[in-house]
Amino acid sequence: MPVVRSKICGITRIEDALLAAEAGADAIGLVFYGKSPRAVDVRQARAIVAALPPFVTSVGLFVNASRCELAEILEVVPLDLLQFHGDETAADCAGYHRPYIKALRVRPGEDVKARCAEFPQAAGILLDTFVPGVPGGTGEVFDWSLVPQDSGCPIILAGGLTPENVGAAIRQVRPWAVDVSGGVEASKGIKDAGKVRAFVEAVRAS
Repeated sequence: MPVVRSKICGITRIEDALLAAEAGADAIGLVFYGKSPRAVDVRQARAIVAALPPFVTSVGLFVNASRCELAEILEVVPLDLLQFHGDETAADCAGYHRPYIKALRVRPGEDVKARCAEFPQAAGILLDTFVPGVPGGTGEVFDWSLVPQDSGCPIILAGGLTPENVGAAIRQVRPWAVDVSGGVEASKGIKDAGKVRAFVEAVRAS
């Protein structure tokens, strides 16, 4: 089984970004969505990205951001990868000279494979839990049996993952990567060192 990558999302402090990197996470996520308790501004994001060591991917999370807003952020913050968590179409996600991943919120009865196919240029598809009116970060697990085994693209599993359940999630879903935020926090936007390390260790052990 290929090595599963890990992303620690909702980073708001330099020390938490360095903690994630030192623990062995492959990527950190910065939330550019004002309604999120984990949102960062451009100044915070630029400082965090500048502090990252080599080979740790910086991911910017956006929810229905305008092209103007996103372009302005990219002029200041050198993000490696974009993550779209709203109602964006494939056309909305393209044209920024950055690879992107598209987040889809999974609910019963949905053809997940068909939805993945709507974003043929995506570097990967992130599958999260569907909660009405909430674009992500719910801390709730969805039914992993809904994830197609032949999605045709790299799958990033999110939604309620913790150090305790991520091993089982990986064994069942066999994703390319896993994404965690609330499951490794001491409080909203503040990471717990022990949980971050335990999460990455559990991913590697799986």
